Amino acid sequence: MSNIGLYIHVPFCDGKCAYCSFFSKKAGVTEFDTYTDNLIRMISLWGESVDLAVDTVYFGGGTPSLLGHERLVRIIGQVYNRFDVTDNAEVTIEVNPTSTSDLDFTELRKAGFNRLSVGLQSANDNELKILGRRHSAGDVEHTVKRAKAAGFDNISLDVMLAVPEQTSDSLDKTLEFCASLGVQHISSYILKVEEGTPFFANRDKLALFNDDEQAAFYEQSVYKLAQLGYHQYEISNFCITGRESKHNLHYWHDDEYLGLGPSAHSFLDGKRFYYDNSFESFYGNKTVFESYGGDSEEYIMLALRLTEGFSFADYKERFGRNVSDSLIKAAKRIEENGLCTVTNNSIALTVKGFLVSNSVIAYLIENT
Repeated sequence: MSNIGLYIHVPFCDGKCAYCSFFSKKAGVTEFDTYTDNLIRMISLWGESVDLAVDTVYFGGGTPSLLGHERLVRIIGQVYNRFDVTDNAEVTIEVNPTSTSDLDFTELRKAGFNRLSVGLQSANDNELKILGRRHSAGDVEHTVKRAKAAGFDNISLDVMLAVPEQTSDSLDKTLEFCASLGVQHISSYILKVEEGTPFFANRDKLALFNDDEQAAFYEQSVYKLAQLGYHQYEISNFCITGRESKHNLHYWHDDEYLGLGPSAHSFLDGKRFYYDNSFESFYGNKTVFESYGGDSEEYIMLALRLTEGFSFADYKERFGRNVSDSLIKAAKRIEENGLCTVTNNSIALTVKGFLVSNSVIAYLIENT
């Protein structure tokens, strides 16, 4: 069996960003302690029933750094105690620049964390204000420098595209700022206005960009990042050679993973299940069955998020059959429109194809 990824959700924030739809809440020391204790208990429980090795651990949120380094060290220590964590496992923690002033990066590094994901979003103060972010570009720079001094040499920054008031020049400024910090990885996402967020409630008052304008920002980011030395390996992810997010590759390769925490999803033993948005459900280990997973259509859908696309040989090894002629013919039809490339070994989407990936992938799957 393959190794799995372990996702740990920390559902706390010091304030809700205007665009965020993820499950999180404000909390204090008592709730942090209660959550940490229960998370450690659940890690022990799952460690007894999962006998697969773990080669990536990802602390996401919310804002995991709010827990502070002492609680985080306890949690990751329990992971190492209860799971078979491989040598050189990738262990990532998301941090918000406003919650790192008292965070001891040296202690985190000693405990096993070796990758950092920092929420930059923009290097422009006006765009950060619109997004409801409470940090500055200077805060991000300070965070990255402190992390590097503690021994972190694998750092990712998040960037938001098509933010109201963003311009071509301001986007270049943000991407150049990322490169100037010498980070190894950049995630670059088009702003999505989700129901239940302040952005959605005020969408008619916001100067949101249309689809063509969003596409222009996306294409600009792809080409600018390439100039800065970051190659695209997934729709929204870029890195210097060899610094792809191993944890996220579990998702895109349709590998199995375990998610712990309210709203966390899992894919184990061919089944997809999750905890709902409830602390009580998580503390009681009450999961919700979602579906069976891992079929060929799901594999194709996820693999086509990667610039490498999906390999015919890997497909045959996994499912015991060749890719259908009808799928290859369908891919060649859309190749004529510049949406994908088809070789004797694989099918992969182009930058233009990524912009309409949902439609393209749906069309290809219809022809499997």
